[in-house]
Amino acid sequence: MFRQTARFLITTILRWEARLVLKKYQPKIIAITGSVGKTGTKDAIATVLSGKFRLRASQKSFNHEIGLPLTILNCDNAWWNLVLWLKNIIEGLGLILFRTNYPELLVLEVGIQHPGDVARLVSWLKLDVAVITRLPEVPVHVEFFKSAEEVTREKWLLAQAVSESGLVIYNHDDEKIRDLADGLKARKLSYGFQTGSDLLASDVQIIYENQPVGLSVQITYAGESVKFELHGVLGEHQLYALLAAAAAAVAQGMSLASASEALKTLTTPPGRMRLLAGIKETLIIDDTYNASPAAIEAALQTLNSLQITGRKIAVLGDMLELGKYTIDEHRKVGILASRVSDVLVTVGLRMKFAVEEAMKKKMGKKNVYHFDDSRQAGEFLQNFIAPADVILVKGSQSLRMERVVEEIMAQPEEKSKLLVRQDENWSRR
Repeated sequence: MFRQTARFLITTILRWEARLVLKKYQPKIIAITGSVGKTGTKDAIATVLSGKFRLRASQKSFNHEIGLPLTILNCDNAWWNLVLWLKNIIEGLGLILFRTNYPELLVLEVGIQHPGDVARLVSWLKLDVAVITRLPEVPVHVEFFKSAEEVTREKWLLAQAVSESGLVIYNHDDEKIRDLADGLKARKLSYGFQTGSDLLASDVQIIYENQPVGLSVQITYAGESVKFELHGVLGEHQLYALLAAAAAAVAQGMSLASASEALKTLTTPPGRMRLLAGIKETLIIDDTYNASPAAIEAALQTLNSLQITGRKIAVLGDMLELGKYTIDEHRKVGILASRVSDVLVTVGLRMKFAVEEAMKKKMGKKNVYHFDDSRQAGEFLQNFIAPADVILVKGSQSLRMERVVEEIMAQPEEKSKLLVRQDENWSRR
């Protein structure tokens, strides 16, 4: 009860301070939401616009009721340390009382967990640009809503909150978003691979240097066509972050060529389809940040597309917060994994449904392994993997699938820089 009361009071104070700070300094605000790709898109937009604006972007995934005010106030998460929360509040007051060199632009990631989250946010956060990434049929956090459609309506409130003078940048390949965009009052700019996109992507190539090292894509807008490259990451779906960033750039008067040059410095966030060197001359696709049905499907399709000499090994942990969709979606994962991978390794109670389907498809006992714990799976893989294997690792954050990567990565001493959830508070869990 005490913790709940303290959280409510701290959140209320920080939100009040954030509102006053925004009123005082009046920065431009770009807010990003969707069910997948928010953090990568936020980082890409911040990278491409950093040479044009003095800006600040959400730290890590600060995207909820406390994280957003913390970003606006430039404070760290104090977790359950009341002294540090008091320090944050005092620093917020300092921004209000004294003039500082505040950012011209804020790039904010907006996530939701419960009904009403976005509605409360847009009641005080006035946006210049909203970016909508993707709204798949079965989004993460759906168990807290009556239906997947309710999640879509909640997130779409962000786009609806943009005024006629503002801009909504959206994924044209998502039919649901495309249909919703017709009713917007704001200006619109779309991106995607399908004809009709304002920024049109084509000619996706995997870049190989003996093994996969990244991606390239051609982007065309208003008669200009430029090649973009993304190194250290795989997955065609990861290119949507580049597209959204290119859209944000041209909306701010940049050329595609200058956007491509600026994005050469982009480093994708840990745990999002990042390529890491593994032991025994293997390659790891680290996608351990989180998992949803759409994201796992995209990751598995990426694994399928690779031209390699070793085995394709899918290491998959449970997908959480799917409510009534849980069993069916895990079964679908098992079916797809049996088609695109040579070996399936699963972690968690729910993934047993995936194992059942993979076995039905005659994947074979020698190629399907199940563990209750991510550490156990990692220890098994240490002896199982062989040179030239590519290992995809993915699962919801509570499964801590980054521990699998830690066991098989070539540079475990660099884990604090390369893996997700490496701070002290996560290490205690």
